[in-house]
Amino acid sequence: MFPVYLARKINQRTHSHLFLPFIQRSRTAQDGLSYPSYMHSRYSFFQAFRRTLGTCSRKQGYSYFSTFEPSHVLNLYETINFTQLAESVNESTNSCVIKLVKLLRSNFNPEGEESTDFLDGCGIKPSEDVINSGIWALRDDWKLAFFVFKWGQKWRCSDEKAWSLMIWVLGNHKKFNNAWCLIRDLYQSSMDTQRPMLIMIDRYAAANEPAEAIRAFQLMEKFKLTPDQKAFYTLLDTLCKHGNVEEAEEFMFQNAKLFPLETEGFNIILNGWCNVYVDITEAKRIWKEMDKNCVIADEYSYTHMISCFSKVNNLFDSLRLYDEMKKKGWRPNRTVYNSLVYVLAHENCHEEALKIVDKMNDLGYIPDSVTFNFIIRPLCKAGKIVDARRVLSRMLEDNINPTIDTYHAFLEGKDLTFEESFELLERMMKSGNGPNKDTFFLILGKFLQSNEIENALKTWVKMKEYDVSPDSAHFVMMVEGLVKHGLVTKARELYTEMICIGISVDPKLAKLFKDFSQDDECKQIKKPRMRNPNLHRGKKWFRGKRSNS
Repeated sequence: MFPVYLARKINQRTHSHLFLPFIQRSRTAQDGLSYPSYMHSRYSFFQAFRRTLGTCSRKQGYSYFSTFEPSHVLNLYETINFTQLAESVNESTNSCVIKLVKLLRSNFNPEGEESTDFLDGCGIKPSEDVINSGIWALRDDWKLAFFVFKWGQKWRCSDEKAWSLMIWVLGNHKKFNNAWCLIRDLYQSSMDTQRPMLIMIDRYAAANEPAEAIRAFQLMEKFKLTPDQKAFYTLLDTLCKHGNVEEAEEFMFQNAKLFPLETEGFNIILNGWCNVYVDITEAKRIWKEMDKNCVIADEYSYTHMISCFSKVNNLFDSLRLYDEMKKKGWRPNRTVYNSLVYVLAHENCHEEALKIVDKMNDLGYIPDSVTFNFIIRPLCKAGKIVDARRVLSRMLEDNINPTIDTYHAFLEGKDLTFEESFELLERMMKSGNGPNKDTFFLILGKFLQSNEIENALKTWVKMKEYDVSPDSAHFVMMVEGLVKHGLVTKARELYTEMICIGISVDPKLAKLFKDFSQDDECKQIKKPRMRNPNLHRGKKWFRGKRSNS
């Protein structure tokens, strides 16, 4: 019934026609989830939870399928909107930028003192969009990016966005002294330095220099900027986002007199422990600190905690906080329901997870691909491919396109043959969802782990047919796998190929082959000498002759 229904959607904006043959195979299956059962039978939400608590077994060890960091509404400053920057580039600007980048990469000498004059006659008209896009396109080479920035200054095309972008590029390459020089020039030119200062804070935190990030925040007053609560929360959020949660927490408590402890500040720290580190022990400690300091938890506090409990597969506490959240008058958001779907699916409660999906629809929280992927992946890992296909059919019926994560989930499934794997790869390509390097890393790892070395070698060849170039991680995994299975000669070939194409030598592999060379030498030295049988007989005859004389 449902494959027929899906066939009518072929002309709609979905990739269902690519997955349809995959789904139809499960039509005659007798076991697994019954699609109509969760489509038409909607039981009480609380009854579902009571059954779940009594029947689910705790299974640890699942890796996260996709991160689902809760979005929390905070009054924060924005540094650079990179999405907006990319979307603002029109076709004519893009062609100019491509020409500019090509010209600089082929003619610019980073060691010499080049003048921007040679760009004046290249046929490219400088504008704010060209300069901004040029800096962004050359962000991997700060010298070239700075050259474009100086060219823009010459023609007065470097607006505040260009200054901010250049400071970000310099900070990204840890050229902080150069970046501070630009901020000083901005200040002396009476231009706004707030965004550049926040960018410096962000880049220091990204470079794992939290002390310098805090110092940059404290220097804001010297540039006649007020480090208000909004800037304070931006600092805390930036530190947590880059993994400096402990430093952010310490700074928050140290400045409690200037910036009173409030729910927003604690939520930032909670988000760090819950979604950056996924450290439930630290999250519980912060939760107690909130109560100790008479700070009331809000919707986002509960969202962070439920998210963290779900990620560590703690079903009981996830549901407990969900009930507590509703009793206190906070309405669960999409992230909360996605978290519940995640933990239920990973605790082998797939029907209950699908009831959560139904409830999301009832509440107006339209499930997305992330929601369904949370259910599909554990089913695939458990070898329940038939059930996973039925969940996929529900996903397609709701007109939700599969993502690359959806395909990866099926590729990770048990008992998937070589032919079935590459059938999925063809569908991935047709749908515009890869395959990419992660896809082949997943397939290679799966075949090597299951001792299917021949299929791993076939995959290695197929990888190049899909225009996916292996990187260091692929080579290391393949070489180690080949050595493990005794194919040392083939492993040496791949190791040599890796070096020839310019990939830096992995120390682990270098030591591995060095040990092999030493073992071969030892075997040659210890190899026993073969005696000449004629010589042996001659000695015996000679001795016998002497004894007779």
